Amino acid sequence: MKPTMIRKMILSAACLSVVLSASLVSTPSVQAATASVQASVSSTQKANTIVSYAQSLKGKVKYKFGVNNPSKLIFDCSSFTKFVYAKQGVSLKWGSVAQSKQGKYVSKSKLKKGDLLFFSVSTPGKINHVGIYMGNGKFIHNTTGSVKGIAISDLNSSNYKKRYITARRVL
Repeated sequence: MKPTMIRKMILSAACLSVVLSASLVSTPSVQAATASVQASVSSTQKANTIVSYAQSLKGKVKYKFGVNNPSKLIFDCSSFTKFVYAKQGVSLKWGSVAQSKQGKYVSKSKLKKGDLLFFSVSTPGKINHVGIYMGNGKFIHNTTGSVKGIAISDLNSSNYKKRYITARRVL
């Protein structure tokens, strides 16, 4: 064999040895990192789909307090979020107070698309309204203030800023 060929074989074997030993040493951490990235991508995809689906219902959904009628697209705020999230396999209870106890608490400064936002729109300090965070300070919700039900509002508007109570991450 020629010296250049021997050098190439030695170099290839050394590279293969490094790759194999690195993968054997880091397999658990690589697997954990891969699972974490996949979960993050999955929840981001779900959040995008949830927000897009909620937006697609604008002009089709009607608001009626205390109603959960998916066949006629008549909902209150929490039956609307329940309906939208169910399309992505996320089970929510009916009622804004019940939904405010699901998932994990998230601070207002750490909101992500798809988080549930809770407000007090009638009795001060009492949760009685829910919406879906869209990102960039906007949220979508089913409300009495819109002709067809669905409205996109600014979380930082004076109206909602003072009524905001908490948020939950359910994805």
